[in-house]
Amino acid sequence: MDCIFCALIREGTAGWVARGPVACAFTPLNPMAPGHTLVVPTPHYPDVFATPPEVLAEVMALVQRVAEAARTALNASGVNILSASGPGSEQSVPHLHFHVVPRWVDDGISTWPTGRSVRHVAGDPGSRLADVLTSGRHHKS
Repeated sequence: MDCIFCALIREGTAGWVARGPVACAFTPLNPMAPGHTLVVPTPHYPDVFATPPEVLAEVMALVQRVAEAARTALNASGVNILSASGPGSEQSVPHLHFHVVPRWVDDGISTWPTGRSVRHVAGDPGSRLADVLTSGRHHKS
């Protein structure tokens, strides 16, 4: 498997916003808005499920720094932070990544889902999540 993000990192050919040994940020080929940035772990991790917590913490710290930079450098009034992990999520590149999309009031785009899932789960989903979190049980693929 040759991951496109790993190739960009290896070849150094991305439009770099930030580079580090654990996390890096670059501009996508087709940005949704001025300053749209992808933040990824520098080593390959396919999704949030496979990423060690300490790596995820560094990636999220860079997400926050990029968001602040968008507010300062671009006068964005907010940001959307978007990510997808796993086959049911519409993840387009199997390398964990977060889109940081600068936003302005009345900028003409919407990044929020407009529909609702048709999937139904037995019982109370919030209670089921809480049970797993308190018991320490985790799904392993």
